[in-house]
Amino acid sequence: MHDRDVRGAVRQMLAAQHAGESDTRIVEEMGLWSGAVRIDLAVINGELGGYELKSDRDTLDRLPVQAAMYSRVFDKMNLVVGSRYAGKVRPLIPEWWGITVVTKIGCNLELFSARRCHDNPDPDPLLLARLLWKPECLGILDDIGSARGWRAKPVAALHTRLVEVLPIDQLRERIRKTLKLRPNWLRQPVND
Repeated sequence: MHDRDVRGAVRQMLAAQHAGESDTRIVEEMGLWSGAVRIDLAVINGELGGYELKSDRDTLDRLPVQAAMYSRVFDKMNLVVGSRYAGKVRPLIPEWWGITVVTKIGCNLELFSARRCHDNPDPDPLLLARLLWKPECLGILDDIGSARGWRAKPVAALHTRLVEVLPIDQLRERIRKTLKLRPNWLRQPVND
């Protein structure tokens, strides 16, 4: 079982789960913090959900670092693993992460939930804000009447400003809305 097989199975599952939802955007290889880290699949709708994929041919070497990074940003996280790793991943990820196991049955891949995901208990507001580009930050600050004197500031200062002026729930909502509407992001049209 290869990564592309697991990715295809997860894409099919997500497409079926979110069929007909006009407010949902599925993004592959979503870069975080200027592309320093990439999540395999992200689902953006009323929450920011992440899917990290580990096929039987992958290693788990990077998983603890990835888990620490993704746990600071995503509302919900799911680790999708090949059956080879089903019994090995629990100590490497937080308890609130979901685990889905991919098993080959005949010619088909089947996805089985081994652990349901829960809400992230401790997202980092500043790292969430860093998902936004400078024009997006300014647009939000304009909307809430807090952009005056901030237009010439560097984007890092704008991220900090957003965290100062918006409660985390409002910040998360604005970030999701902005990411869903971002045009030509990763060569994906908005309606993809």
